Amino acid sequence: MQKGRVIQSTGSWYLIDTGEKVVESRLPGRFRLENKQVTNPIAVGDLVDIVINDDASGSIEKIHPRENYITRQATHSKKGEQILVSNLDQACVVQSIKKPRVKEGFIDRFLVTCEAYEVKPVIIINKMDLAKSGGKAFAEELRELYTELGYEFLTTSIQDEESLKKLKELLKEVTSAFIGPSGVGKTSLINAIDPSFDLKVNEVSDFSNKGKHTTTFARLIPLSFGGYIADTPGIREFGLVNIQPWELSLFFPEMLEPRQHCQFSNCTHAHEPKCGVAEAFERGEIAASRYQSYLNMLDSL
Repeated sequence: MQKGRVIQSTGSWYLIDTGEKVVESRLPGRFRLENKQVTNPIAVGDLVDIVINDDASGSIEKIHPRENYITRQATHSKKGEQILVSNLDQACVVQSIKKPRVKEGFIDRFLVTCEAYEVKPVIIINKMDLAKSGGKAFAEELRELYTELGYEFLTTSIQDEESLKKLKELLKEVTSAFIGPSGVGKTSLINAIDPSFDLKVNEVSDFSNKGKHTTTFARLIPLSFGGYIADTPGIREFGLVNIQPWELSLFFPEMLEPRQHCQFSNCTHAHEPKCGVAEAFERGEIAASRYQSYLNMLDSL
């Protein structure tokens, strides 16, 4: 029996890094039946025990408990949740200032998931070389908003060596994940900070202004300067899972104190009288974009 880490998943086969070699391995069917709420019983980043078969392939015999993970609601009419990546030191939500534009709702759903599953979040706004004066001002507004809430925030461009240097420092010697829609430049950033990879990238469609899927499966890539980066397929929607409506505000740092002043203990902060959160919003203590994100998430739950 050998212990290793899942560094790539293609759905039926998994690449397991044992530290000495990488073993192509299969997952016995019993694991798929044990948790029907999860579309993928094994995620990139998982620690597993494998047995080496006669043909040098591996058979996964045990999945170790996860320290944390990033999950989202399953797509394509599937029920349950999809675990994107596990055992992280930090997760980076990557958005682009233009082509495609920043989706604040996506960022906020990502932050809620990180808060709920105890993963350190980082916000990266990429493609700043495409930004005009209005875009640069908007990026600074986002920086002010999220840094005041305690979140780490970077602006990047593959044309800007200084921003790439800061990104390398952030990723050095830790396990990170890049998560975001297609076309925001996740793979291009990885190529820029470690050119030895030469990973395949695609352009954004001029017709739809949406990204084309380049990464079709999750993978954990060792960085030449130390650490790992998980490159995940582009995702357009980030559906919340296993979060109840009554606890949603617990994952908004700016709502923690105001919610203590609500008249009702089960206040949803949407329509009730004498709501501490709504009053804080009226006083300008909660950003309009964040409160709207909260209401949208509450409605979806």
